[in-house]
Amino acid sequence: MKEFGLIGRNISYSFSEKYFAEKFQKENISDSTYQIFDLDSIEEVEQLFRNPNLIGLNVTIPYKEAILPYLDELDHVAQEIGAVNCVKIINGRRIGFNTDAYGFEKSLEPLLEFCHQDALILGDGGAAKAVKFCLNKHLINFKTVTRQGDLKFSDLTDELISNHLLIINCTPIGTFPKVDAYPDIPYNSISSQHLLYDLIYNPDKTEFLKRGEKKGAKIKNGLEMLILQAEKSWEIWNSSL
Repeated sequence: MKEFGLIGRNISYSFSEKYFAEKFQKENISDSTYQIFDLDSIEEVEQLFRNPNLIGLNVTIPYKEAILPYLDELDHVAQEIGAVNCVKIINGRRIGFNTDAYGFEKSLEPLLEFCHQDALILGDGGAAKAVKFCLNKHLINFKTVTRQGDLKFSDLTDELISNHLLIINCTPIGTFPKVDAYPDIPYNSISSQHLLYDLIYNPDKTEFLKRGEKKGAKIKNGLEMLILQAEKSWEIWNSSL
């Protein structure tokens, strides 16, 4: 039996296990399983890697960067991004990939308009690194907003919001079960020209997206990105490399 799974912390909300179970059933894949591995610390991944049946892992919050020292090799995209959300194990070697970038780019592209030249990225974890990679690729200028970085949430003015028509939430703020939480930005300055993208997919419409929608903005959650990155991961796990 080929074994696959997702590692992260406090990830009982994840749709990945259900997604792959349904995929395996729909596509008559009977030799594979996918499960959640909720790890208190990244060191616990070493025990998982000792499993000879383990073929691949997805990686989520907060281990997309912490996983790097446990890998033997990175593909060129993961190396450039500096974060990994997909690991393939082949002949005992652990190879890191980033399929977040693929999923984000493919789900964002149809929504982009000429006015979306400047972006605000909320948060600066592993997922944000994939987002930056994609924005650079599309020549979209961006500023990163964090609690303690060069640009803090308290620095966000009406003018900054008005001048950055693409706002991407890469923080876990608003994830189930804390669905009433939202990033602290001046929502009154959101307009119908804005595009608000939230990497969160549970709930399907976060408070961040609801507040943007009320102001007429286009909104997008992270579900399509999740599906695209999952399918890309499956493709990598089953490729010969």
